[in-house]
Amino acid sequence: MTDYTTLRFDVDGAVARIWLDQPDARNAFDDVVIAELTRAFAEAGARAEVKAIVLGANGPAFCAGANLNWMRRMADYTRDENLADAGKLAAMLRTIAECPKPTIARVQGDVYAGGMGLVAACDMAVSVDTAWYCLSEVKIGLVPATISPYVLRAMGTRASQRYFLTAERFGAAEAHRIGFVHEVVAADALDAKVDELLKALTGASPAAVRACKQLIADVADREIDDALVARTVEGIADIRASDEGREGVRAFLEKRKPGWLSTP
Repeated sequence: MTDYTTLRFDVDGAVARIWLDQPDARNAFDDVVIAELTRAFAEAGARAEVKAIVLGANGPAFCAGANLNWMRRMADYTRDENLADAGKLAAMLRTIAECPKPTIARVQGDVYAGGMGLVAACDMAVSVDTAWYCLSEVKIGLVPATISPYVLRAMGTRASQRYFLTAERFGAAEAHRIGFVHEVVAADALDAKVDELLKALTGASPAAVRACKQLIADVADREIDDALVARTVEGIADIRASDEGREGVRAFLEKRKPGWLSTP
């Protein structure tokens, strides 16, 4: 397994866990963290035994956005250097969002600025009830541009119009109300709720889960036209004819567990 300097990466059976591991820096990211997160999600997504990935963090904060020392370096960047730098962040977020394995953000503390992109890029998010959230960029003359496709998808345009523009902090209950996180629990119930989702994910057909992730990407916010209808028809036909699709239907009809549940 690849060595990491800013993260912990563990695989336990069917679950990979990626931990932001710089608690003294509030798990703020820089170019090194971005590169390691990109590599970790690519590695976890490629491992055959992995059926689900959890992104967590150690310490009181989940992620405080950009590291201050990195921001100081960026202050002197040219536009071309900023383009290259932002491109690496965009590639990391896309790697998380397009990971073939389902992903869960385990949010144990505050999430600010770019950290909001990490949570939004994951398929699911479970938050402690004490976490605070903030899209703080406009306070320092910036905009949440690179993370915006994922945050907008997670919380919707209307909520984004408020929180992008005001940079207000909002609590976990509000994050849940606007759809940014799926579940809010007390700290002592966080792992149990994550494990509940993991049980559901690891019990499903791996091929079907991958296909569902692609289906959502293909269908979301698209006009319902002949091309989209044809794509959905092809999607169900392909999965029905697949090995796992056939096995799943047979197992259901025969009232037994499907083969993927007996695979180590």
